[in-house]
Amino acid sequence: MAKYTGPVCKLCRREGEKLFLKGERCFTSKCAFDRRAFAPGQHGRTHQGRSDRESDYARQLRAKQKTRRLYNVYERQFRRYYGLAQRRQGMTGFNLLQVLESRLDNVVFRMGYAVSRAEARQLVVHGHFHVNGLRADVPSMLLKPGDVLTVHESARKNAYFKELPEVAEPRTVPAWIERDVKSLTGKVLRLPERAEIDGNIAEQLIVEYYSR
Repeated sequence: MAKYTGPVCKLCRREGEKLFLKGERCFTSKCAFDRRAFAPGQHGRTHQGRSDRESDYARQLRAKQKTRRLYNVYERQFRRYYGLAQRRQGMTGFNLLQVLESRLDNVVFRMGYAVSRAEARQLVVHGHFHVNGLRADVPSMLLKPGDVLTVHESARKNAYFKELPEVAEPRTVPAWIERDVKSLTGKVLRLPERAEIDGNIAEQLIVEYYSR
């Protein structure tokens, strides 16, 4: 599937809930979902309230699409992650969420060094981060327990990173990640538990979608 370049607020409206794809803007009155909480398109208003009549396939598809959009992952990548989750021991759906959470761009976002996964992705692509002392500019890189993330020395001179310690300090960090905003570093302590991942994701429906 090609890269989506349209308004990301339409994705929230299509899924019928806020995905917080634009960071802090989603908490303001400018949020498009708050102003137009219905699906985009000329039939968007008329489709409200029809979720109870959706087929099983439609619910499975929506669960997969919502999760893919939430983590800013392409279709081919998502299918590859599902295959990786299947090969791991344990529940496939939970394994899939752990794989998505361990992406480098997601870890940067979870550490509070970016307001959204899209911004985290851009920061990673520009080479502002090192993983275990080596430059990492691939957002899809999967981190593992013990991996240490640091901001590149040259990037610390940028205005964004100069202000980041003060801006990131109040942002909540999950228990599976360790962060030091003063030194702009972080560490993956372990993989997240299910309770530490978005509870609105229906991973079982995703498993059912790929098991058809």
